Amino acid sequence: MSPVTAVLFDADGVIQRPSADWWTRLTSLVPSDGELFVAELMAAEKPALVGKVDFRDALTDVLRRWNSPVPVEDALEPWTWFAAEPEVVALIQSLRSAGIGCHLATNQQGYRRAIMQDERGYGAWFDRTFYSCDLGLAKPDPAYFRAILTAIDVPASSVLFIDDNEANVVGAQAVGLQAELYDLSAGVPALAALLRRYHLPIPD
Repeated sequence: MSPVTAVLFDADGVIQRPSADWWTRLTSLVPSDGELFVAELMAAEKPALVGKVDFRDALTDVLRRWNSPVPVEDALEPWTWFAAEPEVVALIQSLRSAGIGCHLATNQQGYRRAIMQDERGYGAWFDRTFYSCDLGLAKPDPAYFRAILTAIDVPASSVLFIDDNEANVVGAQAVGLQAELYDLSAGVPALAALLRRYHLPIPD
């Protein structure tokens, strides 16, 4: 196992979690078949994740097809319902202080990217931030990881990737990254232990 000199962190499920019940809110946007409606919303979001469409426009189209009377601004609100875990942010800063490169590697459409990067200052927590909507590529596509490796100019074998989605972990491993499955629900101590297994400088 090569020494790790850089860590890629996923966002949702790794450094941040929902701050409200977004599922119930989304299913309430239509009078019936709420689960089917949300499934259509998620499908409509996929092209936005790689920057091919504006998510606000895609959401507007879905609301129109379902004859939902809810204004698009209200329907967008659940995508703002997330909060970063301060203890995870502190771990990242500890790694950076010790000279380990820390980067955000996340699938996001432009609306949510603006909230994370511009409104909530996620960029200050990382050396680099890699949003799928900017790259035009999304996890688990191996090309997504290759693009990041080119940008940070670090050998794949020296990079650790942490994500809560197994398919994304497999995609990272396919291009030679060291990769681990982790979910915030396991607790921050579990993340600290994971990082220590890679001999990273995490305080006890």
